Amino acid sequence: MEMGNAQQFLKGKTVLVTGATGFLAKVFVEKLLRTQSDLKKLYLLLRASDTNTATKRLHDEIISKDLFRVLRDKWGTDFGSFISEKVVAVAGDVSLANLGLNEENVENKISKEIDIIVNVAATTNFDERFDIAIGVNTMGALHVLNFAKTCPKIQALLHVSTAYVCGEAKVDGKVIKEEPFQMGQTLNGVTELDIEEEKILMEKRLEELRAKNVDGNALKFAMKGYGIERAKLHGWPNTYSFTKAMGEMILSHLKDNIPLIIVRPTIVSSTFKEPFPGWIEGFRTIDSVIGGYGKGIVTHFLGRPKTIVDVIPVDMVINSMIAALKLIIHSKNGAQQENYIYHIGSSFRNPLTMSRISNLSYLYFSKNPLTQKNGKPIIVSKAKFLTSMPSFQRHVMIRYLLPLKGLNLVNKVCCLNFFQDVYRSRLRKVQRVIRMAEIYEPYLVFKAIFNDANTESLRGTTKMEDAGDVGFDFEFDPLSIDWTDYMINVHIPGFIKFAMK
Repeated sequence: MEMGNAQQFLKGKTVLVTGATGFLAKVFVEKLLRTQSDLKKLYLLLRASDTNTATKRLHDEIISKDLFRVLRDKWGTDFGSFISEKVVAVAGDVSLANLGLNEENVENKISKEIDIIVNVAATTNFDERFDIAIGVNTMGALHVLNFAKTCPKIQALLHVSTAYVCGEAKVDGKVIKEEPFQMGQTLNGVTELDIEEEKILMEKRLEELRAKNVDGNALKFAMKGYGIERAKLHGWPNTYSFTKAMGEMILSHLKDNIPLIIVRPTIVSSTFKEPFPGWIEGFRTIDSVIGGYGKGIVTHFLGRPKTIVDVIPVDMVINSMIAALKLIIHSKNGAQQENYIYHIGSSFRNPLTMSRISNLSYLYFSKNPLTQKNGKPIIVSKAKFLTSMPSFQRHVMIRYLLPLKGLNLVNKVCCLNFFQDVYRSRLRKVQRVIRMAEIYEPYLVFKAIFNDANTESLRGTTKMEDAGDVGFDFEFDPLSIDWTDYMINVHIPGFIKFAMK
């Protein structure tokens, strides 16, 4: 199949990207602007009340980031005019019908121009409020699909999901395939899933809480709890994976003639190569653990030493997305591909284990210790493993909570307030560690690996088509990752520099 030259891939095309202020979307936007300068227009849908606010978000939260320094250097004094020519900030919201594009002329103009839609908008908090998660992750997917159906030139809709829509994996060596969900499918086979009913139940619970004058943090925690309750009822471990799975069901079931791609990244980490190694924004799943270890807060890793942690650099995710778009657009008559779901990860071809992450973290922080507020280095020792949540909870109780309770008792008996600040500070740290363990536990004890046959086929096609494409880096093969070099020389120093400021 002829896919065309990578450098000319988007020549004259218009792309709409949702969720453009997110980590992955920023890297996608930067890659397009740096390598596809012949694209016609890049519309970025940003949550904002008006165009001016959206434009301000574009410059403050996207273009001004250090990620764009290579592109900025490439264009020099013409950078501003290049961005103005190619990029348009659009005020909208995927959780609303028509993407919140209330101005009829704007909606009609954009829909007539668009060739490709890339839906990256999502709330990735594992225990997000149920109403917010359904609005963005589930109904947002529907709204993007409906909007795509109004675009007469549409050639592809690419939706970014997560590999962990599969839920918890408790069987060693289980291989998760790149298969779509059936509408109403559950993971436990016990309950029947009706997406519309879930939305109605969510709205009913929200109304009940508001009728009782529940607001603020109380409302937030109640809706978070309700989301986890509904997720676990159907077999998912958290609200995030549950609502993302429902979004996939809607897309696969209602796509009609829209050429659809669903990419499922695993744990996305810092850039491997592009636009430079080590850029990251915010803490990814493993970074909370590694960062806590470097700070001396985490001394034990939750999980088994042999557990495979599926990590993939963000630029490899982006390259796979571009390759998938090329394939579907250059396919015969733009027809829907039979295999349109892609796992983007490393566990199947180049696995990284918990013990290796632990050892590499120890090597890094032994040579490059973080410092306390007084400037003294934080000395780390080799982390130990707690292989189950009950063992973790026992450890925390004996090592931290009991001593803290003793300290609090001394405060009360002696009528002292001297240790009160110390007690509160340490209690907050312990609670943070406990919460972090509870949230990430399904992924730190995950026992399956993700088959990436579709992605491997895509890699083969891409290598063959772009073999002579000089100057265009299109790497997304996890076999090319040397985990020791990447973790010690790229990823850990990268998230310390960019995410731990």
